[in-house]
Order: sequence, then structure tokens, then C-alpha cells
Amino acid sequence: MAKQSFETALKQLEQIVRELEAGELSLESAMKKFEDGIQLSKFCSQKLDETEQRITLLLQESSGTVQESSFHGVSDPSSGSAS
Repeated sequence: MAKQSFETALKQLEQIVRELEAGELSLESAMKKFEDGIQLSKFCSQKLDETEQRITLLLQESSGTVQESSFHGVSDPSSGSAS
């Protein structure tokens, strides 16, 4: 797959989903679109994982511990604190 941005891949994936949901493709075309969609999905997932790792590193405190917080300011339910 040629180098592309997350946004471009996501738009392509959304287009594939629309085409598949329309149900107007031949079986062979639908399979090809599905395969392409799987590759785009893996690419997007990888980019999201890489971004999450970068954010975690940026939030890492000088002591070496990681302070994780929600982007929306909502407390983590697993932390035991009430919202």
C-alpha cells in the first residue's frame, strides 16, 4: 500500500463500506472491495495504536510513571473514583 494519511485511508474505507452496503457489486467485486477494506482497516488501526503510544510517551512524567487521563475529562471507571 502506498504511503497515505490516516484521513485518506479512513475516507477510502468509508467509501468501500457504502459500496458494499449498497449491494450492487458482483460477488468478485465485493470480495475485492472487502479485501481492500480489511487492509485499510488494519492500516488505520495501526496508525491509531502508534498515535496512542506517542501520546502516552508525551504524558510520561519525569519520574517515569505514566499519568493517563481521558481526553474528555471523564474519570476512568476502573480507578474506583466516582464521576
